[in-house]
Amino acid sequence: MSISTRFRDISRDVADFHKKLVGQSAQASSGVRDVRKASAELTEWAEQVGEVPRMSLEYKLTPVLLKAHNNLDRARLTFAEEDLDESVATAWELQQKIYRLLNDL
Repeated sequence: MSISTRFRDISRDVADFHKKLVGQSAQASSGVRDVRKASAELTEWAEQVGEVPRMSLEYKLTPVLLKAHNNLDRARLTFAEEDLDESVATAWELQQKIYRLLNDL
């Protein structure tokens, strides 16, 4: 699977996670806000990623992926404090996807 496709998949997964959180009123607001930030970072680049030359992918995408990873990490910690285990697990899974993509750049 190409880097662009994987990036778009992660972007879509984070956006879906955000939509799910917004639909659940019991979620911690700061955690939801951090997931929204991560989603916004990734969504901004989701369409452009296919146009980035292969040689520039690492340079262009690494900062975006790191910001999204950090936002998800903050959200995960907030969810852990609130004992929202399902959200913790989902945030961790998304962080791992981002980490694997970073390693492949």
